[in-house]
Amino acid sequence: MDSSTIIRRIAFASLKGINPLLGRMLLGKMGSEEAFFAATERQLASVTGFSNRIFDGAYRKSLLDKAAREADFIYANSIRPLYFTDDNYPRRLDEVEDAPLLLYTLGRADLNAGKMLAIVGTRHATPYGIDFVNRMVKELSEKMAEPVTVISGLAFGIDAAAHQAALKNNVATAGVLAHGLNMIYPAQHRTLAAEMVREGGVLVTEYRSDAPVHKGNFIARNRIVAGLCDALVVAESARKGGALITARLASGYSRDVFALPGRTSDRYSQGCNNLIAGNTAALIRDADDLIDAMRWRRRESSPEQPSLFNELTPEEQIVTAMLTEKGEAHISQLTIALGMPVSKAMALLIDMEFKGMVLTFPGGKYRLT
Repeated sequence: MDSSTIIRRIAFASLKGINPLLGRMLLGKMGSEEAFFAATERQLASVTGFSNRIFDGAYRKSLLDKAAREADFIYANSIRPLYFTDDNYPRRLDEVEDAPLLLYTLGRADLNAGKMLAIVGTRHATPYGIDFVNRMVKELSEKMAEPVTVISGLAFGIDAAAHQAALKNNVATAGVLAHGLNMIYPAQHRTLAAEMVREGGVLVTEYRSDAPVHKGNFIARNRIVAGLCDALVVAESARKGGALITARLASGYSRDVFALPGRTSDRYSQGCNNLIAGNTAALIRDADDLIDAMRWRRRESSPEQPSLFNELTPEEQIVTAMLTEKGEAHISQLTIALGMPVSKAMALLIDMEFKGMVLTFPGGKYRLT
């Protein structure tokens, strides 16, 4: 694609108040970005049938000048722009009415991958939330038939834990930024961001490198996180927070939303508990809950080889044979078969239970696992 086309696309995507619906309408009326910027204000009003401040000639000229500088920046830094009319623009964002017209991306991860999971949460993550994120990403990498891409916002806490867990388990990960690709915020995550790009992940933003950073960017960024995913998991959140905003956006976009429950007294579980209580999110405990709810296909596992009978102790062989024959047996029956005191039989059965060989049931009955 030639540089003039990229410049006009950057400028067009920078129009104030522009969204995909308005963008398509303008391009449908004018035919192209080139025609939009070449037309006079009067011509634009005549063709579109309305007047707007974005038609001002000086304003459009200023956007083209800024876009030319941004084009130099993206060429110099191997940044790939994804425009809303391109085939490689994230198809999930096509469903979002307030999606950005252009995304700046650095890295190789496919934003149209088959399975996209957003993991968000508090910046003040506890060991409980971080352990959950680590376990879930690890289990997804082991159990899923199709690779999953983990999306988050590169913030402190749960976001960083999600990206780090993905890297540890060779899972692609996308970080959605609230600023241009000329910087990383927080600065402490520069190394993490670099590793994400190096290991096949991607950094994504709607902001030019010259765009000022302000609080509203972080709220706006949440809609991209929500829009890019198939499902969103809130690992931990206080009663108020950006993760809850993202969850509600995802729900509004008809994405599946899940939340990790916690004790009602725990500050950073209150938001998750409220999402579950209000039916905005489904309760999630582990990767199996997510896979089952989303009906994602599991990896076919090789059948486990049964333990050889002679690997068991003689006493374990007696218990196994009896439970195999009868289906279940009472402790008194097993004690008689073993020919040992009740105390020794109980100790043996407890040991077998810890090994995962037997299960105990009410009434002193045992079955094989």
